[in-house]
Amino acid sequence: MRRTGSALGVVFAVFALLATAPAWAASDDLDFYQTADREEVGTEDTFRLTVVVVDAPANAQVKLPESEDFSILSSSRSSQRSISLSGGGPAVIQDVTRHVLVMQATRAGRLKIPPSQITVRGKTYRTQPVELTVKAGRVGGAPSRGGGRQPDPFSSIQSQMQQMEEAFGDMMEPDRPTIPRGDSDLFLRASLDRDNVYVGEQVTLSLYIYSRVDLSSVDAVTMPKLEGFWTEEVESPTQLSGEQRVVDGIPYRAYLLRRRAIFPVKSGTLSITPAEADITTGFLFAGHRVHRVSNALKVKVKPLPPGGPEDMPNAHVGNWRLSMDVSQTRVELGQPVTVKVSLEGVGNVKNVTPPALKGPAALKIYDPTTTDKVSPQRHRVQGRRVMEYLVMPQRTGSFTLPALEFTYFDPRARKYEVARTDPVTITVEAGAGGASSIASASPQSSSDQANEQKNVLTAGGLRPVRYQARFEAPGVPVWKRGFFVPTVLAPLGLLLGVALIGGVRGRLALRSEAGRGRQQAKAARKRLADAEKLQSSGDVGAFYGEVEKALHGFLEARLGMPVVGLTREVLAEKLTAGGADAERRAKVLFVLEACDFGRYGGGGDPAERQKVMDAAAAAMEGWA
Repeated sequence: MRRTGSALGVVFAVFALLATAPAWAASDDLDFYQTADREEVGTEDTFRLTVVVVDAPANAQVKLPESEDFSILSSSRSSQRSISLSGGGPAVIQDVTRHVLVMQATRAGRLKIPPSQITVRGKTYRTQPVELTVKAGRVGGAPSRGGGRQPDPFSSIQSQMQQMEEAFGDMMEPDRPTIPRGDSDLFLRASLDRDNVYVGEQVTLSLYIYSRVDLSSVDAVTMPKLEGFWTEEVESPTQLSGEQRVVDGIPYRAYLLRRRAIFPVKSGTLSITPAEADITTGFLFAGHRVHRVSNALKVKVKPLPPGGPEDMPNAHVGNWRLSMDVSQTRVELGQPVTVKVSLEGVGNVKNVTPPALKGPAALKIYDPTTTDKVSPQRHRVQGRRVMEYLVMPQRTGSFTLPALEFTYFDPRARKYEVARTDPVTITVEAGAGGASSIASASPQSSSDQANEQKNVLTAGGLRPVRYQARFEAPGVPVWKRGFFVPTVLAPLGLLLGVALIGGVRGRLALRSEAGRGRQQAKAARKRLADAEKLQSSGDVGAFYGEVEKALHGFLEARLGMPVVGLTREVLAEKLTAGGADAERRAKVLFVLEACDFGRYGGGGDPAERQKVMDAAAAAMEGWA
């Protein structure tokens, strides 16, 4: 029990210390300082300035340094509380607040970052200024641990991450992006996997969006003008899919827009103009459209070294394999042979030219058909170009298709290489029913078989096409044949028949419309007769309602349109247009007004009901 009480006492003591921490902090002086993670930077580098304040009141505001020599790309703030119990003495409690600024110098020279300020209980505290040596361009290097203060607990991890980026930066991203000063939250970046190549060697151009805000869509993308290059699309995503990337210590989401393979066709320093894109940020009604322009690029293109063929095209650069495939090597005279010359490898597949197939005069070689198959892998263009020839033997014998050679420049080995095929011998035999086979000849004369005129395509081989003709009497002209007149008059008769049927249907429609109007008028008079039966009953509302329905039905039959719901003025206009005179219009309006009054308030007098009945009957009779 004694130990339990002692433990509870310690717990209560700790809570008491935490509760009185602000009072303790107020009695001590502030610990306020700032440090930079580097002593020497470049104008294209970024560095971190850390401003630390210890035991500051909650309402204290820190004024961070401002200078025209430096721009602040991003800032962050973090706070933590530490409790130290040692030596049996009182607990030491500290509230530590850190402000981390990612900055970039605007000019070169020996520059000074002004001190930071904080005001507590009417007293202003200032840090020491920080001096940096700024050089033009990119300096890089690991962050320094200067400043005479305790380093940031995370500085070692950040240093290791930066060292890993510097060690593997070329492998992860060959062309590291530079954060623009004006658009640090969202910018467009074009990059190349290499900028020093030979003529005809592939360069991969990638266009990325780097963003620290939410993206909704990319409305329009204008790719750079690629003058002096032949291009091949490698990757063009249809949806935005970002990946996490850290640029100079700042996290971004990188979205690939386009990736193209470009092949320079001339030597020299070639320029690539900036790309442009319209980007919408945010979602729904909070979206904001911005226009971004990427950076321009340059590629240094070296001419091919000496030692190659004089007229070698610049597309013959890469790594290639040449092959020749023959459908059959032993055929009968008159049977074709298919020969495929394939060039496969990495390079400008669509512009590379395989060597032309040649052979002896006894083999007729037709113009080839070319097919391409491009299959990029790892952003490199590779594939196969096939030229298919049709070879037709002209006589029997053994004939040789010579070996083919393809000279190309390998940029990785930096030398010229030659891809070769083996020669192919085709044996042509006499066809069935043709001339006899080739007579035996001495070895000396066997080499001249291609030039000997034996078993040529004649009557003994393939026979030429024979044309047979016969004489016939001239035919009868079309207009003199029996079917001509009926065929000409058939469309006219069909047109007259259609017109006749249309007229008959119109008349029937008019008659049916008139008959329907008479039936509706007859039904209205019958309804009026039913209303007369209700005249003597006690249900006054039913009587007036039946009279009104009868009159409405009659008017719809005569006017040919619905009248229920029309105002009295509009109904009067329709009656006038329908040929009703003023007396008939007055009777119709009188009956409708009397029916409204009788159904909703009054009309119980039998004489009055008889008057309404007579007026309704008069309105229906004698309509022209």
